[in-house]
Amino acid sequence: MNKGVSKALECVDKCESSDDIRKCFINCYLNDRVSEPLNWIEELNVIVRKVIESYGLAKITFSKEFTSFIENPVQHLIKKLFIYTHDYRNGRLNREDYAKKAMMVINTSLRTNMRLTYQNWCMLTLIKQLGDIGGSLVYPEHNVLNLERSGKQRLRTIPPNFIINIPNKGDLSFYIEAPRPIAWEDTSDLKKTWNLYTALRPDLMIYGGRVYDIVNVSSNPPVLKPDLIIEIKELSDWYNRTRDVKGPLAKPLTAEEWRNRWIEGLWSNLAEVLGARRKEYSKKIVLRGLRIREVKIVELYRSIYSPRSMILVSKEKIPDDVRFELESHNIEVVHGVGFREELLKPVVNRMLDYAKETGEYVIRIYDKELAELIIKLKELWENKLIELNAIKKLLESSENYISST
Repeated sequence: MNKGVSKALECVDKCESSDDIRKCFINCYLNDRVSEPLNWIEELNVIVRKVIESYGLAKITFSKEFTSFIENPVQHLIKKLFIYTHDYRNGRLNREDYAKKAMMVINTSLRTNMRLTYQNWCMLTLIKQLGDIGGSLVYPEHNVLNLERSGKQRLRTIPPNFIINIPNKGDLSFYIEAPRPIAWEDTSDLKKTWNLYTALRPDLMIYGGRVYDIVNVSSNPPVLKPDLIIEIKELSDWYNRTRDVKGPLAKPLTAEEWRNRWIEGLWSNLAEVLGARRKEYSKKIVLRGLRIREVKIVELYRSIYSPRSMILVSKEKIPDDVRFELESHNIEVVHGVGFREELLKPVVNRMLDYAKETGEYVIRIYDKELAELIIKLKELWENKLIELNAIKKLLESSENYISST
């Protein structure tokens, strides 16, 4: 029995008679590890406030899950233990199974959300530094910066998370953890978009100019070639870790197979919640992924997407041999960053290399009457009902009038 399970069992015994076994278990199991996520969240909150102030944003939004975590990490973990604790109290889970499941869900949730915390801090720091040199948000136009990863592909496109304009440089389009699957209706649609389900997803892909959709299902990979990829690592030993990569090995499904699996999963989850047993009618096929070192996965991003540049940002220092290996694959390394904003300056400079001017201009007007007049003027211009010279003369006469008064 490993140390983690032993600790979890010890915490179950300690918290058995507690009024709130979930909270007691989390505090016991994590002990002083609770302070680290709180410190990281505070760093994130600081940069969130800076970006909102710099860009004059209404707010910055994250996914529902991540928002729950940063609002109260302990309470978020407590919610994750609800079903397992309910089953344990009602005799559906024995002591050891409960300890193992509770330990696993805490570790997984904490690891995932800590990773997102640092990723978001890095991304917002890059955004903030672009704002320091005059950068402005041109997309989305509702003055809300959305860093959520999914749910944006319902119109069968993959839109950017945001686009920033930098004066005298141009525009940059940012895609977080793309590509992601787009909507489909039948088997023929699903076949065309299948590669979007199995594609590897770097942390951040950046395109020069205003790129509103990167889908290109006829190519492999099925997206436009990015100018820059940024991969972010928060763990001190990330380069020693491995990951199971299943996507490229997955057999394409038909729409019917997809629906059957969705219904099967729905019934299985419902049965688990209700404590019922379901008869298995078909043999389950488990596809084992290809276990790959994290360093090799980073290199795969480079070889698959062929960006003009790629940068790896690591919170902690990495060994020279790992850095040399990455650099031999034309991957720039910025490491030992911690939460020091100034150390991401080289990344911003590289981003600016790919900013591209676009013949599109966004004007924000907060006066309704003025906005309506400008829209009307635009319509007249587009329909060739008014000439540019006429507009210029009108403005010149107004300026002359103002200067004479």
